[in-house]
Amino acid sequence: MTLPTEDEPEIPEKPDTPRRRRWRRIRRIAYWTVGTLVGGPLIAFWIAYLVLDVRSPQEVLAGLDKTVVLTYSDGSELLKVVPADGDRTFVPYAQVPAKLRDAIIATEDPTFWDNQGFDPTGIGRAFLTGVGGGSGITQQYIKKSTGDDDATIGRKFAELVLATKITQEQSKEQIFESYVNIISFGRGTFGPAAAMNAYFGKKLDDSMTWSEAAFLAGMIQSPSVHDPAASGDAHAARRWQYVHDKLVARGYVQAGEPMAYPGAEIQSPSETRAGRLTYDQFHVKQQVLAELEQDGFPLGRLQQGNMTVETTLDRGLQDAAKKTLQDRLKGEPKEFRGAVVSVDPKTGAVRAYQGGDQGVRDYASTPHAAGSAFYPFTLAAALRRGYGPDVPVPAPEEQEFLGEKFKYADVCGPKCTPRTAMQAHAQGTFVALAKKLGPDVLSETARQAGIPETVDGTPTMREKDGFLIGPGIAIGRYPLRPLDMAGAYATFAADGRRTTPHLVAKVRDESGAVVWEHTDTARPAFDDDGDESRRIARDVTGTLTDGRGAALRTGEAEHGTSPDFQDAWAVGYTPGLATAVWIGSDDERLLKDATGAKLTGDVVPADVWRAYTAAALQGRPGVPIAVGPPPVVRPPR
Repeated sequence: MTLPTEDEPEIPEKPDTPRRRRWRRIRRIAYWTVGTLVGGPLIAFWIAYLVLDVRSPQEVLAGLDKTVVLTYSDGSELLKVVPADGDRTFVPYAQVPAKLRDAIIATEDPTFWDNQGFDPTGIGRAFLTGVGGGSGITQQYIKKSTGDDDATIGRKFAELVLATKITQEQSKEQIFESYVNIISFGRGTFGPAAAMNAYFGKKLDDSMTWSEAAFLAGMIQSPSVHDPAASGDAHAARRWQYVHDKLVARGYVQAGEPMAYPGAEIQSPSETRAGRLTYDQFHVKQQVLAELEQDGFPLGRLQQGNMTVETTLDRGLQDAAKKTLQDRLKGEPKEFRGAVVSVDPKTGAVRAYQGGDQGVRDYASTPHAAGSAFYPFTLAAALRRGYGPDVPVPAPEEQEFLGEKFKYADVCGPKCTPRTAMQAHAQGTFVALAKKLGPDVLSETARQAGIPETVDGTPTMREKDGFLIGPGIAIGRYPLRPLDMAGAYATFAADGRRTTPHLVAKVRDESGAVVWEHTDTARPAFDDDGDESRRIARDVTGTLTDGRGAALRTGEAEHGTSPDFQDAWAVGYTPGLATAVWIGSDDERLLKDATGAKLTGDVVPADVWRAYTAAALQGRPGVPIAVGPPPVVRPPR
């Protein structure tokens, strides 16, 4: 080996020519370019990953108003309270049928279970063309949850970062659950439960067929286009076939497995549109929501919690009330309006609530003059003060009470008693009782029976000043709601135990757990002594019983000071049901029925009451109304 010596000449450096300087500049530019193209996005991605935040599925869903479902007492659906942006019923991942999950994934994102939250092909196309497309399930979820749908590179980049981040932080099941609950399936629906009802009129469960699953999965891409109601069955069938082919190609469905486009099963939008309520359903909804708000469950809380409200309404009784009211009003004057409310005397549960179907005005919760239907409360007040139902009460044809003169013909005779006066509709006897007892006792007794102190902040059974009780209380001139009349008469049916009429039994959260339940409020009405309340109730019942196992009081309210009537009532009860029927009009006017006779409670209202009660008792064993023993005459006090 030869070692270099100091005497060896050095190899001269190549001269720094312009050509060499040019190539050095080109190499530096190339290095910087490659570094910028590769390192820049990586740095930007890293910064965005740290800065941008992924909302959890729970947070996204918690920020959305969801559909509140009201059910009948048997759990069947009554109606839905749908948010302004559509029917949004939350469905946990485990309750999404496997067939629907497979159909959605096969169509929207076949690599969903394995990918890192994005489709590289779609991302590349967005960077090259500047438009979106190719988004998988995770990216669609990010887009919907952020509300950013702009077709820009910046949006696509942020979507890529968030999709990657959420895939690291959330399970695929959580992502799918959130995605499937916030996407639209068309017809104003969000989530699979609302969609299944809107298109097929069915509940979402594992009975779903492959054909139904393929149809719903096909709606996601463009529901306004693929809905057969918008584009026809031929177009919808082609979309369905596309999903079917994806299911077969990806091994979810065998090629020979029988499947067909479910065109005949798809309902029209008019039959399934969520939130479209009849007027009588609207009245129920409003009454239920008002009741829940008082109990600490405003609509916003119900929507955020995706809650289900179990009402006290009986499906059969609700239908019977509607039918009997509609049938009887056919052929009557067009200005006639009506309401039916039926209450379980033992619990106060409202079993039927019909506020009419003529408009948004709810006649079941609109106060109307009670007229002579108020007289059982006058009798109860007399019984509290020691008057017996068979003690004669002198009633001159003309008498003065609190400065007002009342004049009624004697239709009961000089020995008229409260019992005979009730049967003969002898108004003078009850005015005489009111005069003996005083207005405060009448008002107090009606409240003990169940008439509330106030309705919507306005005192009941008072003059406009909210304090004075005028002479009109003697003849039922003060307006009362059918809901309250049914509840107060229910006290007589329940042997003197008062309950609070209510339409809500339970509230459940999205898991089905009960978060609120109505508590029993039954207690003696007229006295702390249950025996005294029982005696009063049975004595009142004894004056109302019709001998057929029911107690019924019909009555009318006078039109001003004329002998004509503006409101007519039929209120009564069996041991298991107290029902109030009101017939009247939107304004104060004298009313005549189809025969030309002036409106009275013993015709149209009584017909509705008897038809409804007969339908309610059909197939149920009859139980006689409890009446008191032979009355013991006590000195009035």
